[in-house]
Amino acid sequence: MYYVPPGYPYPYYASTPIYPDYRNQIPESQWQIVPNAILARINGEASTIDLINRLIQIAPDQEQKERLLQVLEDENLHLQQLTDHYIRLTGSQPFYNVEKIPIQEFHDGLEKTFEVKCNEFEEYRNHYLFTQDSFVRELFLQNFNDEAKHIQQLEDLRVSRNDNGLVIRDYGRQPFVINIEEATTQNNTFRTALWTGTHFQITLMSLKPGEDIGLEIHPNIDQFLRIEQGQGIMQMGPRKDQLNFQRDVFDDFAIVIPAGTWHNLTNTGNEPLKLYSIYAPPQHPFGTVHRTKADAMAAEQEHGHGHGHGYGQ
Repeated sequence: MYYVPPGYPYPYYASTPIYPDYRNQIPESQWQIVPNAILARINGEASTIDLINRLIQIAPDQEQKERLLQVLEDENLHLQQLTDHYIRLTGSQPFYNVEKIPIQEFHDGLEKTFEVKCNEFEEYRNHYLFTQDSFVRELFLQNFNDEAKHIQQLEDLRVSRNDNGLVIRDYGRQPFVINIEEATTQNNTFRTALWTGTHFQITLMSLKPGEDIGLEIHPNIDQFLRIEQGQGIMQMGPRKDQLNFQRDVFDDFAIVIPAGTWHNLTNTGNEPLKLYSIYAPPQHPFGTVHRTKADAMAAEQEHGHGHGHGYGQ
């Protein structure tokens, strides 16, 4: 692993040989464009290495650490090759700062790493398309292909799978068949969208013991819930301070929530309460994954879901 001090030249290549005729191999119009493009990717790779190193330190298990180490190995190679090209092209070592991307916990860091890799994928594609130097183009193309692989590796870490290997993600607008009880009981996120269409949406939910969905209202959305595991108490009413409809609910119970009704569901048992929800029309953006209730609250505040906005893809 490479340590890259902010604001310092990269130390590993101090003795890299410089080829005087290297600059003569590219058009004069590219003399600044090419090294600037390489330096941009050096900055990006150094920041990504720093981010992945910190993510590995808080990975919840060895398997996830090993998958991230595979990505990190490629990133180190990218940085090495980019630095080599930069020195050969300019005759000087690159100076750059590492962007410290803040992460709160593992899943937050994983989402930010995934976003970074998607951006790097586009950056390498653009640099490849607009760079004329054949040596650098070949490097950009190789890194572009590596980033596509990294995105898939990170996507595998972001999604849940059931015992039959099914990826729990949003299959919206596609014909779809699933064992809904199995998918629901094996979901461990607070909320994951399973199917988002034009007119309705299916989400999977898991509430920890003592946890609730949170008192809410959907002015223009009818909602259906079905409990597949656990027990709880369902509260509904015309006002948030008048929840006069209360029922104990258990496995196999169905709950219907009319539009414009305040409601809350609380897990009163000693195991996770697993359920699925159907919104008509959709309530959450396509592909929604809220790993925790805190994630859900932050997203709902950002998108204004409490006002009953619907979403489709």
